[in-house]
Order: sequence, then structure tokens, then C-alpha cells
Amino acid sequence: MLTRSSLTRLVLSIVVCEAAGAEGSVFAIKAIPSWYAGLDKPWFSPPNWVFAPVWIFLYFLMGVSLYLLWDNRQRGNAALGAFAIQLALNALWSAVFFGTHQLFLAFAVIDALWVVIVATIVLSYRVSRGASIALLPYMAWVTIAWALNFYVWVLNA
Repeated sequence: MLTRSSLTRLVLSIVVCEAAGAEGSVFAIKAIPSWYAGLDKPWFSPPNWVFAPVWIFLYFLMGVSLYLLWDNRQRGNAALGAFAIQLALNALWSAVFFGTHQLFLAFAVIDALWVVIVATIVLSYRVSRGASIALLPYMAWVTIAWALNFYVWVLNA
């Protein structure tokens, strides 16, 4: 049973993660129908309408993970630090890829993001298995985004 305090932390955790997604969407909303639509993309590129619902769900799961880490913060300071770094890199990637259209630089950012997500999952597992498990779909989707970023960079260089 969630206490009022726990529920507040859960809601705040989800809001923080969804806000990071909203920041990234500011750049994507403008770029997807124009700049991104004109790029050559690999055969496995999902249709554009898939991205928003997937990301909303993933940011929700990230919020659940953050809540579980926050709830165990005495044991999870390193995991919380890694979580904060990956969330910042996530927002940065959207700004670089969709905002500045710097495909190689975006690829460098998503490389770092991928590594920090793995570190976050490993560190989270030591604190809360649920927090770690909640990040696995995010890791899978960022792996797809990594491949997309790579091929969009190569195909449009």
C-alpha cells in the first residue's frame, strides 16, 4: 500500500521523467514532419507515429524506476546519480539530433547514453530489482534508436 508520501514521490518521479521527454519532443515535433521526413532511413525504421506513444510509456517506466531508487536512496545514491546522467543525456540527444541536425554528434551522445543506461541498470539491480527491470524496455528502445541514428548518419553523410 502506498502512503501519501510514497504516492507523492511516485508521481514526482514520473513527472520528472515525462518532463525530460517533453523537452525532447519540443525539438522532435518541429523536425519530424520536415527535416526528418526528408532523410534516408534504414528499412527497419518504425513509422513516425510509433515514437510518441512508445516514448511516453518508456518515460513512465523510467519514472517508476526512479521512484524505486528514490525509495531506497540510502542504498542507491550511485544508481540515482547514473539515472540523472542518463536522463540528461536522453534530453541532450533529442536536442542534438532533432534540434541541431548534427547526426554524428548525436551518435556520440547516444553512444554515451547507451553506456550510462547499462551502468544505471547494473547499479539499480543492486538497490531494487524492480527499478532495474523497469529500465530494460528503455534499453531495448535506445538500442534501436542507436542503430537508427547510426544508419541515418551513414545514409545521409
